[in-house]
Amino acid sequence: MKITQKTMGFCFFFFLIISATFSQVQITEMTCEHKQNPMGIDVLNPRLSWKLKSSEKNILQNAYQIRVSLNQTFDKKNLVWDSGKTPSSESILQVYKGAALQSGKSYFWQVKIWDNQGRELAWSSTASWEMGMLSVNDWKAQWIEPSTQAMSEVDKSPAWLLRKSFALKNKITYARAYVTSHGYYELSLNGQKVGNEVLTPGWTAYHKRLQYQVYDVTNMLKSGTNAVGAMLGEGWFRSTLGWMNNKGYYGKRLGLLCQIYVKYTDGTEDWVLSDGSWKSTNDGPIIVNEIYDGENYDATREVKGWNEANFNDSKWTAVTTATFDNKNLIASEGAKVERIEELKPIKIFRTPKGLLVADLGQNMVGWIKLKVSGARGTKIVLRHAEVLDKYGDFYTENLRKAKCMLTYTLKGEGEEVYEPRFTFMGFRYVAIEGMDLKPENITGVVVHSNMKPTGTFECSNPLVNQLQHNIQWGQKGNFVDVPTDCPQRDERLGWTGDAQAFCRTAAYNFDVSAFFTKWLKDVAADQAPDGSVPFVVPNILDKMNLNTVPTSAGWGDVSVIAPWTMYLTYGDKQLLENQYPSMKAYVDYIRKKSGDSYIWRKGSVFGDWLYYKPAMSSFTEPDGYTNEDYIATAFYAYSASLLKEAALTLGKNDDAKMYGEVFENVKKVFNENYVTPSGRVASDSQTAYVLALMFGLLPENLQSKAAGHLVEDIKNRKNHLSTGFLGTPYLCHVLTKNGYTDVAYDLLLQETFPSWLYPVKMGATTIWERWDGQKVDSTFQEITMNSFNHYAYGAVGDWMYRVVAGIEIDSKSTGYKHFYLKPEPSTKLKYAKSTLNSPYGEIASAWEYKEDGKIKLTFTIPANTTATITLPKNKNGANAGEQFMASLGFQNVKKTDKGLEFEAGSGVYNIEY
Repeated sequence: MKITQKTMGFCFFFFLIISATFSQVQITEMTCEHKQNPMGIDVLNPRLSWKLKSSEKNILQNAYQIRVSLNQTFDKKNLVWDSGKTPSSESILQVYKGAALQSGKSYFWQVKIWDNQGRELAWSSTASWEMGMLSVNDWKAQWIEPSTQAMSEVDKSPAWLLRKSFALKNKITYARAYVTSHGYYELSLNGQKVGNEVLTPGWTAYHKRLQYQVYDVTNMLKSGTNAVGAMLGEGWFRSTLGWMNNKGYYGKRLGLLCQIYVKYTDGTEDWVLSDGSWKSTNDGPIIVNEIYDGENYDATREVKGWNEANFNDSKWTAVTTATFDNKNLIASEGAKVERIEELKPIKIFRTPKGLLVADLGQNMVGWIKLKVSGARGTKIVLRHAEVLDKYGDFYTENLRKAKCMLTYTLKGEGEEVYEPRFTFMGFRYVAIEGMDLKPENITGVVVHSNMKPTGTFECSNPLVNQLQHNIQWGQKGNFVDVPTDCPQRDERLGWTGDAQAFCRTAAYNFDVSAFFTKWLKDVAADQAPDGSVPFVVPNILDKMNLNTVPTSAGWGDVSVIAPWTMYLTYGDKQLLENQYPSMKAYVDYIRKKSGDSYIWRKGSVFGDWLYYKPAMSSFTEPDGYTNEDYIATAFYAYSASLLKEAALTLGKNDDAKMYGEVFENVKKVFNENYVTPSGRVASDSQTAYVLALMFGLLPENLQSKAAGHLVEDIKNRKNHLSTGFLGTPYLCHVLTKNGYTDVAYDLLLQETFPSWLYPVKMGATTIWERWDGQKVDSTFQEITMNSFNHYAYGAVGDWMYRVVAGIEIDSKSTGYKHFYLKPEPSTKLKYAKSTLNSPYGEIASAWEYKEDGKIKLTFTIPANTTATITLPKNKNGANAGEQFMASLGFQNVKKTDKGLEFEAGSGVYNIEY
């Protein structure tokens, strides 16, 4: 359809894309608890979601019916729940309400819907989920530990091999392995690795929450003699963590818990259990394995056939059994950590100092896969680095004490292939000693939590596109089961402030619903009894007296900000309900600390971390410092306001009233202590204005004045920012909210230090920890803290999605059931486009300035959603035609200061004017 109208002195074209050949509504992307066909969940009433896909316009769901069965025929005998026709437009997180679910059982489900066109769709394809162990009593296996472990061996860090042969008496129809460990484990059956996951069982607050994994091993077992093997590494459980000597923080002994359930074709069952009959040895090929230091693998020590049935283990030592109450065992909740992709070197060269180095072309996280041939006993050493120094030499000083080294000793049997198991590195460059090198010899194996990509962003500026690339790769590298600060040095911890700053951007780039569901439970688990939230989660710093303050503003607030953000993004009210006690406890902790003064004194340990500091030679240029008590009090107010919203959402009206009053009291005191009648605020820094404006702390009559002061500071700095970790995420949003989107674009497009594009111009492929990790003269910042893969400053990606492309959540209709498409273009770019695979389907927004002065916009609204579209003014400042849009049947057409606004249903819209 093409309609043309001459109006207001310019030409308006409207194209509505409708396919005449494909009109069937489809049910797609069926999930259970945010996962497709999950195996091993322990949610007693799991939530089911689906998406509708259709090329027709204005498609909505009017009702649904879900049926759940023990088999895929859905016969009455095996049906465990039929919801019946349920009038509802909701298609995400619908709660199972059938018979009680049983441990280890598989359940199959289908859904059908009735749409607003009066049609009843056919049943969907079949999806499934499988329950885990729902009771401690379901664990029949015993914990086993290598019997000869001693503290001296903790320091040596060899990997242990554990095994057992067993017989199965009949033909197998179904088999599952339930496994966890103290330390990393790799399970094998009959010589083959089980599953695709790595770095299992993941990292949690182990004392309260230890994940187990469930594997389908039906096709790995056979009638007759079989063997189960497990390799145990140090992992997060026993490796040195942080920058202090705390090896074995969670425990001194490695251990395994494994039970394999087998069902035969005749209906009988068997269990294979970890118990005292297993054998163990540490006389294997992995001599050393540590997260920070790497792995030493001697292939001459490989034990051939050790995990196969006929191996003679008579010289191995019997394991010992250990007793734990298993109350901390939970099914895996997060996204699986897996090998995601592989990178080949783009260049192999000699450095000026003579080192042989391979450049992978991308700062990545994972490890190297090595293919090599040579004489037995030949030793190859691989060292890892993120950057080269100004002379082109290998640079590792910023790794601090982390060795980040792989050592491989050849066994001399033709081509050998080696990958480490129990370590990971953050690197772009690999230095190789002990062999000549060709591209086919090494491959970079990228490892991270397997989150489904959901967002894309592209524009006419290639530097901004590289920035987006860097943001996403920074997220990949630091989302390895927990949101770490950095993946390379002797740290790699779940810093709460970084996650707080970045969580909204993270949820645009990838589906992080399961990832944050898991991690936020660890936030609550590691939260102190007084409500304070530690600096890192899982918390391994509690034995190191960093400061007398147990939490820090902007860091501890992740306990409130992240759950609310995930609720807005995914519409997951249950997550909000689960986290509410933690949210409340944190704000109540601040209430106690601040008392009747409502000023949170000494509540900020880290301030606006890594704010801009000018060179020592500049005596007049102000830095970006913001008073710590100001920061703490501002975040106190913000968390109280979000807690009020959470309370209202959950029907906790008394709490909502109380925390609303807390916010108003903090706001009043904040203005009395930190704000002048002219709109100046204490510290007079960019972050100070940003926090006050973003958190709604200023009276209406001072907001424009304060925004003006902020812009004045930016202009005085020649369009440069000076914010740190806490101010940066909100900086561009505050400018847009107060009518200065053009200034926000100036900041985004700034190419000189300090700016987002300065690292891009310096060759960065991920986000840096510091604005000038590598200085203009190519020297480096201080080695004690200079990561080149640190996602926090990448939080600007959120503004790129929400403002440049204009894809914005409606906080009153979460999960993008209703949303806004309101791009704010700038002539500083020729075009911008973005997509987002939301919980309801793919959203798209694009704009482009044409040479004739027109603007072209393209929007996609997925089925079963609606959107409010705002058409921005074109390059000449003209609006689209109000009456014309109303004549096409669009609802609520009106002019706003941002452009022409109207309501639209699902479909693809091309508009040019």
